[in-house]
Amino acid sequence: MSKSGLKEFQRFREEVLESKESGRPCITICGGTGCHAYGCMKIARGFEEGIQEKNLQDKVDVRITGCHGFCERGPIVVVQPQGIFYQRVKEKNIRGIIEKTVLKKEIIEELLYKDPETEEVIVKEQDVPFYQKQKRIIFGSNGFIDPKEIRDYIALDGYKALAEVLTEMKPGEVIHEIKKSGLRGRGGGGFSAGHKWEITRAAEGSPKYIICNADEGDPGAYMDRSLLEGNPHSVIEGMIIGAYAIGAREGFIYVRLEYPLAVENITLALEQAKEHGFLGSSILGSGFDFDIHVFKGAGAFVSGEETSLMASIEGRRAFPRQRPPFPAEKGLWGKPTNINNVETWANVPVIMDKGSDWYSSIGTESSKGTKIFSLVGKINNTGLVEVPMGISLREIIYDIGGGIKDGKKFKAVQTGGPSGGCIPHDMLDQPIDFDTLAKAGSIMGSGGMIVMDEENCMVDVARYFLSFTQEESCGKCVPCRLGTRKMVDVLTRITRGEGEMEDLKKLEQISQDVHCASLCGLGQTAPNPVLTTLRYFKDEYIAHIKDKACPSLACKELICYYIEPEKCIGCLLCKKNCPVDAISGERKEVHVIDQETCIKCGVCFDVCPPRAEAVSKYTGREKDEILKRSGKE
Repeated sequence: MSKSGLKEFQRFREEVLESKESGRPCITICGGTGCHAYGCMKIARGFEEGIQEKNLQDKVDVRITGCHGFCERGPIVVVQPQGIFYQRVKEKNIRGIIEKTVLKKEIIEELLYKDPETEEVIVKEQDVPFYQKQKRIIFGSNGFIDPKEIRDYIALDGYKALAEVLTEMKPGEVIHEIKKSGLRGRGGGGFSAGHKWEITRAAEGSPKYIICNADEGDPGAYMDRSLLEGNPHSVIEGMIIGAYAIGAREGFIYVRLEYPLAVENITLALEQAKEHGFLGSSILGSGFDFDIHVFKGAGAFVSGEETSLMASIEGRRAFPRQRPPFPAEKGLWGKPTNINNVETWANVPVIMDKGSDWYSSIGTESSKGTKIFSLVGKINNTGLVEVPMGISLREIIYDIGGGIKDGKKFKAVQTGGPSGGCIPHDMLDQPIDFDTLAKAGSIMGSGGMIVMDEENCMVDVARYFLSFTQEESCGKCVPCRLGTRKMVDVLTRITRGEGEMEDLKKLEQISQDVHCASLCGLGQTAPNPVLTTLRYFKDEYIAHIKDKACPSLACKELICYYIEPEKCIGCLLCKKNCPVDAISGERKEVHVIDQETCIKCGVCFDVCPPRAEAVSKYTGREKDEILKRSGKE
């Protein structure tokens, strides 16, 4: 970097820091997609109007930030610099927050988080149990940055690492630092990021390309989306540093079109980066040229596979291709190409700023740093969590996630999206890292984590996720196209009570064939839900086959609803709510369910008054007896 370029950056940074008055009140409103669904933009406009009404524009800031992670509690409002955490804020609360908290420094207790177990009221965001065991080195800045304002990123040392890299380091030194940090790709396979960079740099061919894979298609996963929405410049800075190290002059961010806010924010961030000299010709006067383009994907799940993604950018159908050659040697338009996902790129500036030794001190021997998980399912605290590698599942689910909803028992957690495995209760104390998950039959994947309770049927869970991968299969290779369909057929028969014991061996054999012979990662990992449920929950398969019973009372064909005559109070609630008029009976008389008409939707079970509890759910051997009794009615 030229001295003039470095001085210009330092001058700009000093100007930004001076403009950020220390201690000035700032009302931050979470602007992630989850809080958008809760109406956060109305809340933000209400604060802006309220501040203007009181002529406080020059004394109080209002900032719409990225996702804070605790999506269960949106809309989230945090009053800085005190860090006062208000959750589930409504428009009617705006005036009170301005008048009491901002002006009088008073706390509005009813808006604070209350610990469901201890009833303790918690004032500061950092003290909320959801955040206490997290280590938010990547995601933490989301709550302080307006993603549409580059100055907010600069104020938190944004682009500082880039300036130091271009000034003080050679490309090989950058690669060495990334390798030394132990950073592994956060998008799926967990391959060494530094090693991949090294291969791409050494590969013959020019030009070289880099790609940010933001085609996040796992059900329930939204980590990459929230990073792009909330802190897009961290991804851009990481890509520029990576391009400098690899020798690339052009990059692409491949983001699915279903992420409109992410597309909007990353597009604006790229424009701002160019305007301030972080992209384009001779970045910061260094002589290094690099530019990034946004490519909007159509949303096919297979596009997340790197060779399919490149085919899509090239204008072809998103089909995977045989490897080797790998993209690092022959990728986009046949040229060396490095692909990492959003979270991997966002780690790069942190590593270069704080050093590889600092970064590698976090995590386990083989899995360094932190990982962002999308914590969803049957859990009290849903949201995004960033935790150090090596943390246990128990800590994530109970300490951070607040345990299972409605006091029910934990049964399993699936990690790694639809191609991940289901981990049972007796492995709750296992550390979460790449290698431990692989031994358990699962994968880290991009970071999806779906929690299940006692009411989840693991046979049906396997069928559900395999149905997803089967529908998303591109169909190019026979093992994936036909193998997944065959497995879905077998699993469907089992959930209907039509399975045979031979089906279990058949599932295992097809799973091995699909895993070994499929062309890409989608097919190779598709059997994981089947293999892990067979491994840890085989008794449920046997119950479905031998007893024609679903122990979890989830599979419709294997259950029936029955009104206990001695408990029925004739309240008519079940009859009025039945969508197919399968229930007969008059007020204050015993009601009866016509088992042939019943579609087993469970509405009668849900609406039956708690004091009565007349509607019961039966399965397996009990079912025949119930049907006989129902016929006598």
